[in-house]
Parts: sequence; C-alpha cells; structure tokens
Amino acid sequence: MSTDLLPPVAPSVTAGLVEALSPRLRKRLDAGIAKLAARPVVREGDTVRIAVDDDTHLELHAPGSTVTSADAIRCGCLLAPDCLHRAAAASAAPVADDEPTDTTTTPPTPSPEAQAEQDREAGSEAEPETAAPAQLAAARAVFDATAAVLEAGTDGSGAVLQAELLRAAHTARLAGLPRAAASAVSVVTGIRAARAADPAYRQPELADALRTVLGVAHRLPFASGPDLAELRGTVRQPYTPDGSLRLYGLFSEPVLTATGYAGAVTWTADAEGRLYTVSDVAPGGPGRATGAADRAVRIGDTALSHRELSRAGLAVSGATVSPTGRLGAGAGVRAVRASGAAWSAEPLDRLWAVPVGEQVARALGGGHGLLFLDVTLAGTVREATGDCLLADCDGLALRLAMAHEDPALPYRDNLRLLAAARGSRLRIVARLAPGPLPRALLLAAEHPAGPDAPPGARVDLGLDRLQHADLPAPTTAPAPTPARAPVVDEAPLHLLRRRVHQAVSGGRRVLAFPGSGAGDGRRLRRVGLTTAGDLLDDLRAAAADRSRDAFGRLLPADTDRFARAWLAAAVYTAEVEQALCAAAWGSTRETVSLSS
Repeated sequence: MSTDLLPPVAPSVTAGLVEALSPRLRKRLDAGIAKLAARPVVREGDTVRIAVDDDTHLELHAPGSTVTSADAIRCGCLLAPDCLHRAAAASAAPVADDEPTDTTTTPPTPSPEAQAEQDREAGSEAEPETAAPAQLAAARAVFDATAAVLEAGTDGSGAVLQAELLRAAHTARLAGLPRAAASAVSVVTGIRAARAADPAYRQPELADALRTVLGVAHRLPFASGPDLAELRGTVRQPYTPDGSLRLYGLFSEPVLTATGYAGAVTWTADAEGRLYTVSDVAPGGPGRATGAADRAVRIGDTALSHRELSRAGLAVSGATVSPTGRLGAGAGVRAVRASGAAWSAEPLDRLWAVPVGEQVARALGGGHGLLFLDVTLAGTVREATGDCLLADCDGLALRLAMAHEDPALPYRDNLRLLAAARGSRLRIVARLAPGPLPRALLLAAEHPAGPDAPPGARVDLGLDRLQHADLPAPTTAPAPTPARAPVVDEAPLHLLRRRVHQAVSGGRRVLAFPGSGAGDGRRLRRVGLTTAGDLLDDLRAAAADRSRDAFGRLLPADTDRFARAWLAAAVYTAEVEQALCAAAWGSTRETVSLSS
C-alpha cells in the first residue's frame, strides 16, 4: 500500500480512533499498520478502498480530498467499528490540516474560552494580555505529549504516541493555539517519515520541529502582549488589500510535502523588488507536483500557467496579499497577462545587486530565505547525502545542493548535468541552507548555454529537465579556483549537536549509556564553549537520572526534566549555528556569544 494513495486524515480523527482501541489492540497497532501497508489499494473518486483480505474491505471517504470524521472510515470486518483496521488506516495516512487554507480576509474564529479571555482583556486595557486557562492547559498537553515522543525517540514512537500528540495538537487548535498545533503535526509527520525510511527524511528537520513545538509550549505561559500573539499564531493568514500591482515572473518551484500535499509556487517581484507568490497546493503526490506547473494560475481571469507566469508578467487590480507575500484569489481580484523581464534587466536585476551578506542576514532574520547570486560553477563536492555542486560566489566556496530528493522531480538529474558545465558563469536563485559552511538549495538558474540561449532563458530546476544538448561546449580554459572556506564547524560544536540529534532518533536511553559522551563537556569548555559544555552535561545527567522505589525497581523517568534539558541544548545549538552561518557568508547579522 502506498501512502500516496491515501487521503489526508484530520488529527482529531486519528487520535479518536486510536483512543477508542482496547489496551490489547493498542499493543498490536504498529503491527496492524505494517500488515495493512502490504494490502492493495484502489482509489475511485473521493473513496479509497483497501483490501484487508479476500472478503473484507476498508473504505476511506474523503469529500474535499480529506477525511474529516471517524464515520468516513468504514470497515467490513466482524469487529467493526471497534476494529484495529480503522485506526491502522488513519495512522498510515498523511496528517491533514484541521482547517483548510483560506484566501479570504476572514480572521480565525477563536474557541469559546479564548474568546472569553479576549473579551475580558478588551475591557481592561491596563492589564497585560496573557494566555487563557484553556490555552495554558493545551500548551501543557502539547509539551507533555512531545516530551513523551522525545523520551522514546523516533525508534520507539509508534502509532499510539503519535496519536497522543495529534490529540494534543487538536486540543491546541481548539484553544486558539494554531502555531503549537501545526508544529506538533509536523513532528508526527517527521516521525512517520523516519520510521518508514522515507528518502526525503532529514533528522535535523525533525530536530527543528521538536525544538519549535517544545519551545512554543514552554514559553507560552510566561508570554504576554506581542510575544503571546506570536506564540499563538494564526489559523489563516490574513489577506489585506494592496491595490494594483505590476509583477514580473522570477521562477516556479514544485511543492511536495510529507503531509500529502503537492503543487507549485511561482515567485514574482514588483518594480521595487518586493516578492509575491502565487501557489496551487492541494492534497496529492509527485504527479500533482510535476503537473501543477502547467495548471492555470488561479488569480482573476488570467489563462497563464505557472510555468508561463514564471517568465512573463502580471497586472493585478484589487490585489489582496498575506504577510508572507502570497497573493489572494478573492472574487474582487482582477489579473491580466503582462510582459516579463529578464533577470539581467530592470526591475529584476536589482535583486542580484543586493550584497550577499545582506541577503543572508535577511534570510536568517526570518525572511523568505531566497538568495539571488552570481556564481561560477567549479565542479562537485561530496557530502554525506551525496554530491553537490561547488561554485565560486565572490570568493566564497559555495555548495549548491538539491532542493528536494524525490526522484519524480528533476533536481538530481539537473544538478548532475550542471556539474559538467564547469567554468560556466550563471545567475541563480537558491534557498539558504543554514550551516557552518556557505550552502544553499538550488532552485532556478539562467540557461547554462549562456549567450547561445534565447534572451532571458532560464531553467526551473525542479520542473524543467536539462538535456546534454543544453550544455555549453566543453572548454579547456581552467575554471577559477574558489577560495577555501574556513572550517568553522570544528569548533567543536558538533559534540553537542550530535547528542541533540541522537536523542531525536534513539530517545533518552541512548544518552543514558555509561560513558556516552563522557568528557565531551570538558572538551567544549577547554575551547571556550563553556555554555555548550554545561548544557551537554545537564542533558546527559537528565538522561541518566532514574530513581528506584523501596524494592529497587526503576521508577518512571522524569520526561519533563529531560525535555527541558534537550530544549535548552537544541536552542543553544541552533543559535550558535546561525551565528556560524552568518560568519561563513560574511553577513553582518548580530551573533550570539559562543561562551557563557
């Protein structure tokens, strides 16, 4: 059974079905998921049918492409509706958003408890805004459920622990904490990818998701005012009127998420260099990601496809825009095709005129993360995840990696061909990949054939496929040798980072082994990373702390203490890595102190 064929299931549905199982069936749930994964699946319209055996079928009804109620999952076995099959199917399916994406300006509706708290605070402006009791309880539930997952690690976080975190996420959403809810769902998605050995799984990304959800849940009880609003988040992005816009297409990129959503996003810019996006993302798999580029842009009456818009322009009246620059598609929006611009011409050329250090500082400060760079290709360099391009960028040895590793997308093949264009000077768009060495994910580039290509020719590396004939003729001229980047990662922060990541996969027990990392704290302190050494010692102590009762039996571990120690180490590591990243790129971003 391919999970790509299963419709996304709302978190509350999965949590409810797992909770309804008897203790005996809960113990068998992971085995039931594995057994169900081997069964054939047929999709007919909004219904997905799984053959449990020769005589029994399981059906998932997904009107609107999403399963939103437990009644929509039906099984024909004798034990239904209290059978294992329904919970197993829900646990195997992608996790859906509780609320669909909305492009209107309607604000999210808070829960009754949150609304009551808002009303009370509105009547007393002198009193600082604090979290409502229901929000405090929901944040505590999210923290506890995430701490249990961290205690077990991905290896031990089966469907039951995942369901408990999904229930906490649903409770948080109902309490008016959409950021905590979304972060918790992303943790579950990462755990499933890890346990399924998904090639797209990245342990650092799951570590970031765990850090985010624990951090939000931990900080929320102490926050007020703007900090509280930022921690709460919003269910829907508010779209505000932005009048008339004249936009120029930049590039398109495919979207393919582990949560079962796919499509394309097209980036555009106005005459001042501000970026706007047009997206078409819906439940689906790789086929939808590769085909979305040829779908019509859903703004006004325009017949432009995403692929066409990335090279043309758009004139929009009555525009509505989200805080992240996403264009709304409301009934009052009008859009018509307009002329585009080459990357080397105004107004797009100004994007590449911004110094690299300023672009990196903007990305690290929470911006869109895009980098507009002029580079000279200089071959390949091997990394743990495979080869990536090496390029010279104003004296920096820049590593350009794939933006997505799904084989259905052409990123890998395109990068392999570009490696043969050594010495080519290209203008590119990439996404910053924070780390101690200059590294970015390559998204789009000028046509490598350079002057022989049509004017303004460019390649969307996740959608277009290069051919050998597209490459410039081989040259015997030596390519410029990029400057050697300082090996700042040997600082040796990796001693702390490694333990943070080990806990993600193996849980508390891998850090509790006698001699695990002994002496690493002293080594960190010797090189001036005093805080890092102390945090590592605290993390190992929290992992090894197990008390016994009067009969010598081990008592349950203190998951709260371990989660807080891990969170402190993870936050420190992330901040220092951002400082190292800024230093590697020559950015002027304010950095954190590397010592206490």
